[in-house]
This record gives sequence, C-alpha cells and structure tokens, in this order.
Amino acid sequence: MLVEIGVGGICGSDLHYFHNGGFGQVRLREPMVLGHEVAGRISAIGTGVSGLAEGQQVAVSPSRPCGDCSFCRLGQPNQCLNMRFYGSAMPFPHIQGAFRQFLAADASQCADATGLSPGEAAMAEPLAVCLHAVGKAGPLLGKTVLVTGCGPIGVMTVICARRAGAETVIATDISEFALRTASAAGADRTINVESDADGLAEFSGGKGKIDIAFECSGAESALGAAVGCLRPNGLLVQLGLGGDMTVPMMALTAKELRIHGSFRFHEEFFTAVKLMRRKLVELGPLVTATLPFHRATEAFELASDRSQSMKVQLEFTS
Repeated sequence: MLVEIGVGGICGSDLHYFHNGGFGQVRLREPMVLGHEVAGRISAIGTGVSGLAEGQQVAVSPSRPCGDCSFCRLGQPNQCLNMRFYGSAMPFPHIQGAFRQFLAADASQCADATGLSPGEAAMAEPLAVCLHAVGKAGPLLGKTVLVTGCGPIGVMTVICARRAGAETVIATDISEFALRTASAAGADRTINVESDADGLAEFSGGKGKIDIAFECSGAESALGAAVGCLRPNGLLVQLGLGGDMTVPMMALTAKELRIHGSFRFHEEFFTAVKLMRRKLVELGPLVTATLPFHRATEAFELASDRSQSMKVQLEFTS
C-alpha cells in the first residue's frame, strides 16, 4: 500500500547518523534517507489487501524480516539475517529510511491507529523497543527497578516498567530536563549522576539493592553503576547502543548477575499501538516539538539538545 506520511520521530540512531555518520561499528557508506518512527494515512491499496482502507490512519512498523532465514524460522524475527529495517546502515546497500512524503509499505507493517494523532501513532516504534526489553526482564511485579539514561527510550521504559507492576523505579541521567520528564512519567526517584556522584550509593551497599536494571544510555559509566547496584542474581537488560563497552566481569561473576541484550522488536509494535489506542499508555506529553520537514536541520539540532527536548518530530504533510 502507499502511505502518505504525516509525522516521523527523530530517534537516537538518526542523531548518531546525522552527527557522526554512524555508531559503534556501523558506518554510512553511501547516502541514506533517515527515519523509522512514522505514521500516516493510506492513500492507495494494492490488490489482495484486507482489513485496511484508503484514508485510514496507520502506524508503520519499520521492522521487515524476510520470514525465511534460520532466525525467522526459529521465531526470532528481530534477528533476521535479511532484515530490511528503515534507515539502517547495518547492511550494504543501506536500507533507505521513511522520512519521506509517501512510503510504499507492506500491509503486514501497518497497524490501525484510528483515534490517535499522527504524532502519537509515530511513537509506536520506540514504545515497542521498550516493551520488548521489559518482556526480556520477566515478571516485574513488586520489583525494584533502575533505569539508566532518560532519553525517550529510558522514559518509556519507566512507563512500561510501572505498567508491568514494578514497585519502585529509580531513574538516572545527567540532564535535569530528562529527569523531570522521567519523574512525570512515573519514576519514584531521579538522580543526576553528574551533579550527585554518590547518588546511587544507597543502592549499591550490602551487595546491591536493585532487582532489575535497564541500561538505556549506552554509556560505559552507566553500565558500571548499574552492575554495582544490582543485588546478587539480579538482571541487567542492555538497550543502549553506544558502541562496545567494558563490562565489570568480576562483579558480574561474584554477584552471579545475569545480563540480557535487547535489540529492536517485532510483534510488540502492534501491542504498542493497541496500548495507546486504549489510553493505557499516554505518550503525547513526551513530544517536545513538531517541525515541518523543510526545517529538518533545525529539528535535528533541537533533538540533540537534551537540556530542552525529549522527542522531536517532523511533519511531512503540508
């Protein structure tokens, strides 16, 4: 089907490409359209498509696994060997992104977003990332949870952890704006680890007080702090993609900690849209600004300023 894109959100990976030409070992090797957090209205439908109609608002999943490789057949589509994920320089030729006025998409990518604003619908992708991570953590009911890094993914992880029944959620960052946003989203305690270097000390004593830590910053210092706060047999879920980091293996071994990577998502995308449509998750307050696409450079600069922005979106309809 052909989707007229209404809104696209600027993600952390988009910012890495914009400022640095990539992240970790991933480097741009040819020009690439950015963007993978998009929503819009169906303007044309191909033959054989059912359950969707022209004019319907949809959130478009950027996850397009092949369905036939060994990992897809094992039920791990997010690990697809032939993944076509919008705006990704991991493969070559690169997979072009979704920041465009019209996008040809498979019907299987499109989730009914009726009742949501385009900006809300475009938040389905980052919410799906967090739902996938929280799913990796197992039951959170009654748990004490630490979230390191309070960008959009961190704040939405706070929201998902709270919805999953976490009893106490502690959030850390170096931006007061980000910490205020995390607090408004449901964090019980926020700590600025730049201005309060010992702020986590009470959680690291006695071999640790934290049951589960979600590391969302991709910063090695945050990873080390999380390991220090985890209790024996605790779990670290790593979401942040900042490149390779040194893991404190002695503490990991001595406290018998578990570490679980969390990468992208698949079926969680449709769950994310349903949660928003049912008003079980409210993400509109996380959108700092929406700028027209001809002001894209300004939007990317604003999105890079963590002192005043959370999620910045581009509007593609005139």
